[in-house]
Amino acid sequence: MSSEILINVRPGQTRVAYVEDRTLMDLKIERRLSPTLVGSIYKGKVLRVLPGMQAAFVDIGLDRAAFLYVGDIRPDIDGPSNLFVDTDSDEEPEEDALLLDEGKSSQEEIRTPIQDLIKEGQFVLVQVAKDPLGTKGARITTHISLPGRSIVYMPTLVHLGISRRIEGEDERERLKQLVEELSPEGGLIIRTAGEGAGKEAIQSDLDYLGRLWKEVEKNYEKRKTPGLIHSEMDVELRALRDLLNEQVSKVIVDDQEVYKKVHSFVGQFMPKFKKNIQLYKEPQPLFDLYEIDLEISRSLDRKIWLKSGGYIVIDEAEALVVVDVNTGRFVGKKDLEDTIIKTNLEAVREIAHQLKIRNCGGIIIVDFIDMEKEAHKEKVLLALEHELQSDLAKTAIMGGMSELGLVEMTRKRIRPSLVSTLCEPCPYCDGKGYVKRTSTVASEIVRDVEREISRGGEDATTVVHCHGDVADWIYAEESETLEFIEKKLGHPVVFKVEPNYHIEQFEIYTI
Repeated sequence: MSSEILINVRPGQTRVAYVEDRTLMDLKIERRLSPTLVGSIYKGKVLRVLPGMQAAFVDIGLDRAAFLYVGDIRPDIDGPSNLFVDTDSDEEPEEDALLLDEGKSSQEEIRTPIQDLIKEGQFVLVQVAKDPLGTKGARITTHISLPGRSIVYMPTLVHLGISRRIEGEDERERLKQLVEELSPEGGLIIRTAGEGAGKEAIQSDLDYLGRLWKEVEKNYEKRKTPGLIHSEMDVELRALRDLLNEQVSKVIVDDQEVYKKVHSFVGQFMPKFKKNIQLYKEPQPLFDLYEIDLEISRSLDRKIWLKSGGYIVIDEAEALVVVDVNTGRFVGKKDLEDTIIKTNLEAVREIAHQLKIRNCGGIIIVDFIDMEKEAHKEKVLLALEHELQSDLAKTAIMGGMSELGLVEMTRKRIRPSLVSTLCEPCPYCDGKGYVKRTSTVASEIVRDVEREISRGGEDATTVVHCHGDVADWIYAEESETLEFIEKKLGHPVVFKVEPNYHIEQFEIYTI
């Protein structure tokens, strides 16, 4: 399977696309003015400790305070912790560098209360584990993780691990012995990219990350106020660190300066792939070669059509994603059950694809079309599990398929989703996705005008400022009601059209 990495650079943003057989499989977008904070290390100052939530708010020099959960605090915050000791790590690309995982901290049978771990006003060394999302500040952890090409170095933990994606028992045993021989200070995880790596390559990674850690410690001591002490590398270098392997035939860069930076980086850390780096000089935009922009546009739509004529609908909330599967125009050839199973199986592939491209995270509910046969339900569930195996983010299906065809799953997300990165809530409906009908707003106005009876007089006039469509509706459809109210008021009601008013906006004055 041929894979390529495309790096599209513009002054305002950099986009990295991972393509398999000319199909977009992963997309990273980073704007110059709002780069990701994940992986960056800060000196923080504890602002508030909340025993009732077993969490704390920490000032790390950003606009909003960061959130620190008790499970992300080392019991011995001044030295390495031996919280997690195993040799079977569930390491992930890009996010793998961070041990933060909602489930891992639960390995502690007895957890020390947060008020006994940190105090208000205390300075702490922290790493951003999740970017600020919506109204939430960044989520941080005191378990520092420094990713290299072959390993993840964790100076604050005693943890030796090997990625579960390395499946060969002989290779796992070889790597385990190699790690034990190295005897690193702190913790170490062999990443998926470390499969087949020799002792020299891993030692080189470890030496580099060890020097980086000493630099972090020095910067922490020098800094007197909350703020950044180590920044994660640029998106194009992170992508190469995490995605560049033997399956990638080409890395194409369309900017001369970034090409030089990428070429130098690969030459230093992954020299065997240096020949794969290419500078793109053609006038046609790089992403147009594979219709990447068309795929991005498609992934921003709520409705995604399937080749058969069926479709899926994807709705995203802050921590919940709902996917609905429909037969649409697909009528099948044999019978209803055959049509349904074919639609569901086709939807499985598209759902797995869209979750990766959109970087959906949190709880995901998939509403498949109801199937009568248990064998068909099992087939769809197995197909979903198979498609999710290629997902580089951690996913988990919670139980089986319900009687109503619902599947509940989780997907880890650290960076914001594609929709939240490229879109913003509609300024007109304020993100609700709907507005009140003209008739509904008209009825509200009529009722509010009627309430003015007690305040009015025969010499007064009631003036309604509203949207033109609402005024037209009232004159056309509610003229009898308006006449009835004017008689009760004892004075006329005048409508003043405000072109800049929202359809739901209105004001009533009696003068």
